[in-house]
Amino acid sequence: MFDLAKIRDDFPILSRKVHGQPLVYFDNAATSQKPIAVINSITDYYDRYNSNVHRGVHTLSGEATDAYEGARAQIGRWFGITDPGEVILLRGATEALNLVANTIAGELKRGDVILVGETEHHANIVPWQQLESRLGVTVVPVPVDSTGMLDLKAAKTLCEKHPVAVIAIGHVSNAIGALNDVEGFIALAKENSAYSVIDGAQAAPHMLVNVKNLQADFYAVSAHKCCGPTGIGVLFGRRELLERLPPWQGGGDMIDRVSFSGTTYNELPWKFEAGTPNIADTIGFSAALRYLESIDFAAAIAHENRVHEYLIDSMLNRNTVDVLGNPERWVSVCSFNVKGSHPTDVGTLLDQLGVAVRTGHHCAMPTMEYFGLPGTVRASIAFYNSIEEVDRFLDALDRVTGMLSS
Repeated sequence: MFDLAKIRDDFPILSRKVHGQPLVYFDNAATSQKPIAVINSITDYYDRYNSNVHRGVHTLSGEATDAYEGARAQIGRWFGITDPGEVILLRGATEALNLVANTIAGELKRGDVILVGETEHHANIVPWQQLESRLGVTVVPVPVDSTGMLDLKAAKTLCEKHPVAVIAIGHVSNAIGALNDVEGFIALAKENSAYSVIDGAQAAPHMLVNVKNLQADFYAVSAHKCCGPTGIGVLFGRRELLERLPPWQGGGDMIDRVSFSGTTYNELPWKFEAGTPNIADTIGFSAALRYLESIDFAAAIAHENRVHEYLIDSMLNRNTVDVLGNPERWVSVCSFNVKGSHPTDVGTLLDQLGVAVRTGHHCAMPTMEYFGLPGTVRASIAFYNSIEEVDRFLDALDRVTGMLSS
């Protein structure tokens, strides 16, 4: 059985109070909380074997290297990847998406079209737009339907009309929580000999993602949404593509030999990892995944889905709020507005009652533009949240709604 009380004891922050009220943390789409096992793993690194990795011959460097590269292998296994060369350790999904855009730029030509989901996080829009002026390529949005899902049929029509070279979409929309037909978009990319680039930052915390089975060309994740530390993420890429593409940044560790007569580059995965890496937080990410494995992640997600369904049903049955979207497949997020009120006012007042939510455009301005909104309040849950917390959130929301309408 999934023991929620025991799970919550693993997260020290969940027991704190905010403005004298027990914390209800519903901002998990921005970042998840960290279990004590992750916190301890980072402390242990700095306490016992803090050292730079690779090339060091002393004991601490060897221990740090073993832990760092062991973490890489463990992270890969969690996502179905057995080849460590396909696991590129970076600062987050944002850097991963920028790396892809900048390294495949050399394979794009003027007139090529890049399809980008209309509900994308800015990290999967702006890097592609930056190529437009440099290369003469064109970014074309994949439309979103009224429910919040990306329209695969419309994307197929766009592929018939344009020379599509890249299809870049989010596995899950961070503003709505819609679970997109990622398999369909990857298949569409293959049919058109285009790169498939998937932003998995919002998917990885809420489902078991087997990147190998998905067969995307590139898949990006962030640790901090998966109970891991900030400042660490992963780009998974197919080996044959990563070997062909050039490095993005230059510096230590990504080289084989440097000379003024010419420089040669390191093998995968280090070719794309210039400079001293985020050692402690990579180890922390590995600890987070071990923790998720230890609690029976499938059972945890089943619980989370029940809580999310309860939240959504409760919100859809309220005539005081408008919920953004109503997708067939929905994950974690409930994005809404209180009728007649600004989202910032709602979020500020909820905080006074101990409820942490996110307000604004959620780094998804085109999504807000499509729905004609300046922003929303976003409540997003994780497996450590409870039905009781949803009830406390709803009670707080009713109180806020009363305050704003009086």
